[in-house]
Amino acid sequence: MIDFKISKDPKLWRQYDRKHIWHPYTSMLHPLPAYTVSSAHGVCLKLADGRELIDGMSSWWTAIHGYNHPRLNAAIEEQLKSMAHVMFGGLTHQPAIGLAERLVELTAKPLQHVFFCDSGSVSVEVAIKMAIQYWYAQGKTNKQRLLTVRGGYHGDTFGAMSVCDPVNGMHQMFAGVLPQHLFAPRPQRDDGKWDDVWIKDFKELLENNRNEIAAVVIEPIVQGAGGMNIFSAEYLRRFHRLCDENDVLLIFDEIATGFGRTGRLFAYEHADVVPDILCLGKAMTGGYMTLAATLASTRVAEGISADGHGVLMHGPTFMANPLACRVAVESIDLLLESPWQQQVNAIEKQIQKELAPCRQLPGVADVRNIGAIGVVETKIPVEMPWMQEQFVKNGVWIRPFGNLVYIMPPYIIEPEQLSKLTGAIYNVLEEWGQESD
Repeated sequence: MIDFKISKDPKLWRQYDRKHIWHPYTSMLHPLPAYTVSSAHGVCLKLADGRELIDGMSSWWTAIHGYNHPRLNAAIEEQLKSMAHVMFGGLTHQPAIGLAERLVELTAKPLQHVFFCDSGSVSVEVAIKMAIQYWYAQGKTNKQRLLTVRGGYHGDTFGAMSVCDPVNGMHQMFAGVLPQHLFAPRPQRDDGKWDDVWIKDFKELLENNRNEIAAVVIEPIVQGAGGMNIFSAEYLRRFHRLCDENDVLLIFDEIATGFGRTGRLFAYEHADVVPDILCLGKAMTGGYMTLAATLASTRVAEGISADGHGVLMHGPTFMANPLACRVAVESIDLLLESPWQQQVNAIEKQIQKELAPCRQLPGVADVRNIGAIGVVETKIPVEMPWMQEQFVKNGVWIRPFGNLVYIMPPYIIEPEQLSKLTGAIYNVLEEWGQESD
């Protein structure tokens, strides 16, 4: 335990935190409450006051094996005995090579080249650089724009922000300094139907601007923090075909969906298509350390150097950190050795059944789910501080945003623990509706 100079009283820690520490998406003047966690094990977080919460968020979708897993702990400890970090410029090491080998083997055959990044947002930045530099090396220097769809979220760095939803996203204040890219309508929800009119605007934007577009950037099947929109796999097949026909690269952002979250190891498998560039992150290390990767096809990797001297101009200081790579190797092996498909399938069925009653609540607009993802969309934005407190009182950790109350639990969650999450969602939304009246 760290010996805090300010006090040994957790209440005073929170006061210090509130005064001095910026938390994500919050104000320093009027910060949202931050609950002090003292430990985490399995699917539970233990607060400093002794309360235990079932974690429905997997720490922003990363801790797929739960917390404090003995195999992942051992991997970190073993790696520490040799080295915690070494620069990746001019040097390499076994953990990075082992992780690259697994990623190449697990993903579709065209994706043969791995660039390690230090966060998911950076992996999107690298993917954008790859696409633009690829066309530059082909002599098509005017292909510098991107095409995406509304409702997307790809990260908080500037290149990533430029392809997030420009109206309903979180970055409107930066519109004047962001590159101006092209946005097609948000994909339709997956209800088993298809209508060609849904792809009409996307097709026209792509065909009319093909000489300027370097790549299409898409979150496959599930749009994450942009609205938790679940859409038809047919979109991916159409995107892929249209990109090929119009000489445009295709980038899939699987930072949130990779490593089993949607019921397939990678979401692109739902459509049986392969992107030119693939972004991975979040669950790759099982929630232990920050690490991401951008995978490219041989066409893209070799094409970047087609002019004889092109090198990819990116190099994070902590690129391919040995600790992160080693625990990622162990996390992937642990996932593949586990019955993860059965676990995710069981979670999907239970979420579908147990969240269905929320449709009857007056404040609820929609309920949807896929794999180990459950979403309740409300008609108006929820009252975040109040709702967060109510979930904690119900013994669960669920962090809503906007008009979305959702869960992405660890794959190892037990049915009764999952029922506590879904039950809390119903109870809190029911009470919220009464409070709103």
